[in-house]
Amino acid sequence: MSNPSIATPISNTVKAARTQALLKRWAPAVILPLAGIFAFLMLWQLVANNIQTSLGQFPGPVQVYTQFNALVDSHLAEREKANAFYERQEKRNAERLARDPSAEVKIRPYTGKPTFFQQILTSLYTVMTGFAIASLIAVPLGIVCGLSKPLYSAMNPLIQIFKPVSPLAWLPLVTMLVSALYVSDDPMLAKSFLTSALTVALCCLWPTVINTTVGVANLDKDLQNVSRVLNLSPLSHVRRIVLPAAVPMIFTGLRLSLATGWMVLIAAEMLAQNPGLGKFIWDEFQNGSSNSLGRIMVAVIVIGLIGFALDRLMLLLQRHASWDKNADLR
Repeated sequence: MSNPSIATPISNTVKAARTQALLKRWAPAVILPLAGIFAFLMLWQLVANNIQTSLGQFPGPVQVYTQFNALVDSHLAEREKANAFYERQEKRNAERLARDPSAEVKIRPYTGKPTFFQQILTSLYTVMTGFAIASLIAVPLGIVCGLSKPLYSAMNPLIQIFKPVSPLAWLPLVTMLVSALYVSDDPMLAKSFLTSALTVALCCLWPTVINTTVGVANLDKDLQNVSRVLNLSPLSHVRRIVLPAAVPMIFTGLRLSLATGWMVLIAAEMLAQNPGLGKFIWDEFQNGSSNSLGRIMVAVIVIGLIGFALDRLMLLLQRHASWDKNADLR
């Protein structure tokens, strides 16, 4: 029989060791971030209580949470109005067809004010459109520049000149070009949307070009020798040798470009008056009500959270596309 006086200390020691191992495992990933967020929220509330603006007290976490709930309620109420609008329209059309089966009926779209969550979707659609345009240009251009030193020497001054240009400088030029070239009586896309998307594309082009060029130019010599031994065609060389080796640098550039595009988008939407988070912030600022500051802070936090989510999404895509599945992707 085991001695209880000996078993109890051993059991306690094992439990303590397990607890310590769990803390070591979870502290960096969960406990410490939560502690940092809690400390930030406490400091934010403390500072907000002592700041008075022309619109009232600066919003703290509690006020921001209240305004977020109000935006959710507003979205739900607007959806109910839209559903009621379509139900009434369907009823009228059904009555018209009952009186005259040959009558022509039309479904008119609901033209209510876009809600906060609809503007989030609009911003995501705009930034992904601009990002896709930039990527389709930047990745092939970076590959060509990485494979050809003379071409890179010719392109590098242009890259370095245009890379630091602010979206506020691009926006008037893009607006004029869209107005001059995109002329249609029934446009498929709004001019404000094209202006925002093209401004995003121009600003998020360069990180992908630079990182793709570096990744391709630093291709391992052994891989180049393998390509020569196999006598691969230029296209096969790029597809089978260059791209797999340069994937980490390409995705680093794509991550930077997407982050840049998301930041640029807000300013572009403000100035182009394209529906989205940027316009939402500008409208609330112009509104100047007692709830405006809280709603602007909601938008700021949502912008940060979406930017974080987009970065994590790019990391998942990189892990899926990269040959090194055990790479430390941060």
